[in-house]
Amino acid sequence: MQIIKDGKITPDDLQHLSDDEAPSASRFTVSCTRWKAEKDALLQTGHLVGIRLKGDNSIADIAEDLNHFEVIVVEFPALADGRSFSLARLLRERFGFKGEIRALGDFIRDQVYFLTRVGVNAFEPAAGTDLEKLLPAFADFTLNYQTAADGVKPIFRQRI
Repeated sequence: MQIIKDGKITPDDLQHLSDDEAPSASRFTVSCTRWKAEKDALLQTGHLVGIRLKGDNSIADIAEDLNHFEVIVVEFPALADGRSFSLARLLRERFGFKGEIRALGDFIRDQVYFLTRVGVNAFEPAAGTDLEKLLPAFADFTLNYQTAADGVKPIFRQRI
């Protein structure tokens, strides 16, 4: 499988486990529900464990565990559900998460630039999406009017 990470198409072997599926890969993600129920056992696997967050999950519930994750996946179950934008921004700004934040699911090209602004640095779109068509979205805008998690200086801060 391929994803976009840090603006480039790259191979990826991250496996997204269902709540009853045993790990069969060295890198995998689990749901927030499964993490809370099986945290100790998952950590003992010796594998890279990531977590998947849905819009209704609370980061505060797992805040003390963020140092265990190299990747946090924010899920987009439907195009109209933008709560994962907020999750990504909170992870970067309030909780200081430095690892990979990956958008997974039903997002579109028009959202990619804005997802990078809130801290997402990896993209795994719905099956069948042409990754090459998403790449130009990273350069859609050259000026920003507000601050964001990406640290880019907004235009009002650039005035002389």
